[in-house]
Formats: sequence, C-alpha cells, structure tokens
Amino acid sequence: MSVGSNGVIDRWLLNKKWTAKQLTAPPADGDLSGLEPVPGDPGLPLVGHSLEMLRLGVRYGLKRYQTHGPVSWVKAFGITVVAAAGPEAAQVVLANKDKAYSQQGWTYFIGPFFNRGLMLLDFEEHLYHRRLMQQAFTSDRLAAYLGRVAEVARRGLGGWRPDASFEVYPALKRLTLDIATEIFMASELGAADSGRLTRAFIDTVRAGTALIRLPVGRWGAGLRGRKVLEDYFRRSLPAKRASDSDDLFAALCHARTDDGEMFTDDDVVNHMIFLMMAAHDTSTITTSAVSYYLGKHPEWQDKVRAESLALGDEPLDMAALDGLRSLDLVIKESLRLVAPVPSLVRKTVKDTDLLGHYVPAGTLVSLTPWVNHLLPQYWPDPLRFDPERFAEGRREDKVHRFAWMPFGGGVHKCIGMHFGMYEVKTLVHEMLRRFEWSLPPDYEVRWDPTSLPVPTDGLPVALHAR
Repeated sequence: MSVGSNGVIDRWLLNKKWTAKQLTAPPADGDLSGLEPVPGDPGLPLVGHSLEMLRLGVRYGLKRYQTHGPVSWVKAFGITVVAAAGPEAAQVVLANKDKAYSQQGWTYFIGPFFNRGLMLLDFEEHLYHRRLMQQAFTSDRLAAYLGRVAEVARRGLGGWRPDASFEVYPALKRLTLDIATEIFMASELGAADSGRLTRAFIDTVRAGTALIRLPVGRWGAGLRGRKVLEDYFRRSLPAKRASDSDDLFAALCHARTDDGEMFTDDDVVNHMIFLMMAAHDTSTITTSAVSYYLGKHPEWQDKVRAESLALGDEPLDMAALDGLRSLDLVIKESLRLVAPVPSLVRKTVKDTDLLGHYVPAGTLVSLTPWVNHLLPQYWPDPLRFDPERFAEGRREDKVHRFAWMPFGGGVHKCIGMHFGMYEVKTLVHEMLRRFEWSLPPDYEVRWDPTSLPVPTDGLPVALHAR
C-alpha cells in the first residue's frame, strides 16, 4: 500500500494549507472552562472535505493529523465532525469513562441500513444485547463453526482455476458469503440469492458515504439493499425459531437470559443483517490484504506455507490454528497496513474534554484506526511490511494499547474478533495448501476508500496450482 500522493489532484490536496478556525469555545464557568476550542476548517463550499476524504482515504487522515494534531474539526457529508486521531484520542473516546460518547454517531451514516445492529446500541441496552449475543460465540460454538469453515473453504477453493490474472477479491467475497450463510444460517445460497445478497450488502455498506441523502443514487441503493436483506431474514425466521440447529441464526433465536427474556423477531433480523455484513466484509478485506502481501513478499509466502504443510491434510481446529505463528504475524501486520474498518464514529451526549479540547454535546466524533496504524512515532518505517513487528521481543503493538486497533476497543470491541481471526487463518491456510500466487514487482494495490477498503482492480494475481 502507498499513502503517498497519486497524481496532480492528490499532490494538490496533500500540499494544501488549511487555515484553522475554532469550534465552539467552552463556557466561561464550570469544570470545562479552561479547555481549548477545537481547531479546524470547513473546507470547500457545500461539500467541505467530503471529496478529499473519498479521494484520499487514509492519506487525507495522515495529512490532517500532521497539520492539526490529534483533534480537529472538519465539514464533510453535510455535517461538522471532530476528527480524533492517534492512540491517545482513541483511548479517551473508546474507554469513555464519563459516558460522553454514544454510538448515535453511526446512526447518521448507516442507521437506515443497519438499524439497531449491535454496533449502534448504547450503554445498558448494548450490554443487555451483547450478553445475550455472547451465547452464540462461546468456545464450543466457535469450535463447531470452524469445522464447517474449513469444509466450505475447501469446496469453494476447489472451484478456483489457475490464471495469469486471477482476481482474488471478488472470489474471496463469494467464498466468505458462502461461509457466513452456511455457518451463521445453516443453509446454502443458490446462485441467484448469492448474487442478490452480495449486491445488497455492498450497497448498504457503501451508502453511508453518499453525498446526496435522497432515495436515489448510492443512498437509494442502500435503502433497497436493506429491504432485500430484511425480507430474506424475515422469511427464514419462523423456521429458524422452530429448529434445533447449531448455527448463529438459531443461537440468536434461542438465546435467553436467566429470567427467560429473549430477542424479539425484530432484534434477530437486525442483528443478523449486521453480523452477516461484518462477518464476510471484514474477513474478505483482511484475507485480500494478506493475499496481497504474501504475493508481494514470496519469502513470507514460503514461510507460512511450510508451517501449514507441516500440519498435514486434516482440517485444523483452534489449537492447530493457534500454532500457525508466522501466519499470525502476517495477518496482524496486514490488519495494521489495511484496517478493515478504517474509521469509527461516536456522538457526544454531553459536553466533554478531549485531550484538553472542549467538545460540546451533540458533536459527531470520528476515530481513524487506520491513521493510528501508520503513525511513525509508534511504528518505525510504518509503510514497510514487517510482520516481525508483532513477534515477541519487539511487540511494537504494545507501545500503546490503542496503537493497533483493528477490532476497535472498549465495550464495543468486535464481538466476533476471535471467530474472524480463525476464519482468516483457515482461509489462508487452505489457499496456501492448494495454490501459489505472485504479483509483478512494480504492482501496488489501490484501496478504494469510499467506505470499507476494497481493491479497485479486484487484486489480480498470477495464480498457480501446487
């Protein structure tokens, strides 16, 4: 990945000087009176900084951090947002000790598409839903899920055909959706449903950065995608309530508190839409990033393949996957260089102090894990692929608890992060056993920063059967 300038427009945007203005000053009396107002600027008329963010992605965030520091305000997507970058700012917001930061920040961007998904719930309500949902992510359930991951992965990879220009990303997208539907729903999708649901998930994710929030264009496609997903899960729900299957859909239908309380039908549908999106989108991005770096660095591909081949032909359980040490390092470094969820959003529910700056109630606050992962004061030579950063004896990720945060942090840390890591390990392990792949030495992937990072060209590799 390159975060340098790319063309005349990028150079102009990255070199542009921003004139700082001030967000609201703190009240003259009270506990917050000594704080500084947040510096920042509105950007271009009407669109603010929206085009720069969409065009540059993490390069914009890094430039913003270098210019204004960890806390600044911008206008983008029709609103004013306080950008909070760097581990110190992330710790304040995600630890949320005074409960000033709410998940309502997500509502503005993705509320209509992922209504009342776990990530959008707050405080006690979030804790209640998370505790119920945790019953679907116990160790025993993870072990059962993983056996089926390997089975679906082997079946799916059997359909891959060696090619001088094989597009990894769309192939993985289909495969991870197949895994999610079979494991989370105990069903297989036909070609028509698979294509329709894939399109619906893509549209709902991309809709959050629409500049025009009307039932047309990207926003409209997201609304239609939400309806497709909702109709699909509602049709399936009665049978799942009556079943005794061990998939995640059934687990949500049957989960209950000690007092006998259960998720409503609406709860189950909302959580399934969110979890299905999170389960296959982030796994696709991470596995694509790992594939890219292993293609660019054949010495690491050979190293991790040797570990995989040494374990024989049987599908791997959790203990065996934990033993793939080199692959673990490669995945962690890939997550650093390509954060699957590049930004997190919160909304202040009361006036608060953010690193000495006054942030009033009702302010949207955007965190940028991807920026945190590339700051040179925490990561020496941050753009270099170096999995040994995470090896014992170096552990650069330990320099600050929020320097590396691909799964978020605080009480909203990803509930499926262990399953996600095991799924990616299984996918890459099975790919390494079956294939070798390479990239031209001068090839550099471009990640589309419109919503979640996606390779703009599908990530074409030279794929060879072993």
